[in-house]
Amino acid sequence: MQLQVDVIASIGEARAVDLNQHTVIVIDVLRATSTIITALANGAASVLPVETVGQARQQYAEGDVLGGERFCKKIAGFDLGNSPHEYTSSWCLNKRIVLTTSNGTRAIQKAVRAEHVLAGAFLNASACARLALSLRRNVALLCTGTQDAFAFEDALCAGMILHEMMSDHRAGTIVTNDLGMLALSAYKQHKGHIHDAVRQCSSGKRLLKLGFSDDVEYCSLTNQVHLVPTLHEHLLIPHRESS
Repeated sequence: MQLQVDVIASIGEARAVDLNQHTVIVIDVLRATSTIITALANGAASVLPVETVGQARQQYAEGDVLGGERFCKKIAGFDLGNSPHEYTSSWCLNKRIVLTTSNGTRAIQKAVRAEHVLAGAFLNASACARLALSLRRNVALLCTGTQDAFAFEDALCAGMILHEMMSDHRAGTIVTNDLGMLALSAYKQHKGHIHDAVRQCSSGKRLLKLGFSDDVEYCSLTNQVHLVPTLHEHLLIPHRESS
């Protein structure tokens, strides 16, 4: 089996032809997909990703948790921001989370017509790779970026997922694009010190300056979670690996 696994640099670079009939793995390490993974791992029933603050308020129903950020800060009147540390089991258990973020939820909406949409991060990279392989579709690793600009931490994570896929004995032949080759090379260079690399990137520095050092450290952890948020009828629900 030959599989095409391409890396896309940012939301603005993604075209429908790159996503349709693909398995799309949306990556927003700092912090949307890391937060979504954490919320579902802590018992949330689902996450509804929406693009705008207005849509989030419109979709909110009694019993939901309203989460989101703009410019890294919690939106006024919302229950939670976009820090994974906020999404504890006391907030999340059996709840639907309505979430809007500056970049990540927008990327998920961009991919909505894909065959399969998964949310990936360092936290679940191996689980993400295994699920993507099992779906037997060409894969697009969609790096969210920041305001349509390239974000190194997302490409580094894409490189890790690509490496995990290539290392799987079931994979067969995997072919990637030029950016995939660069992402893979970057991961191999930095895999022993992911946290340091994430701290040094632009998004990491921004969050550190705003006092979110715990988030930067947590979002740099690898393979801590064995579930993959999977889009089903506009909701991200947890796909858990069988033991």
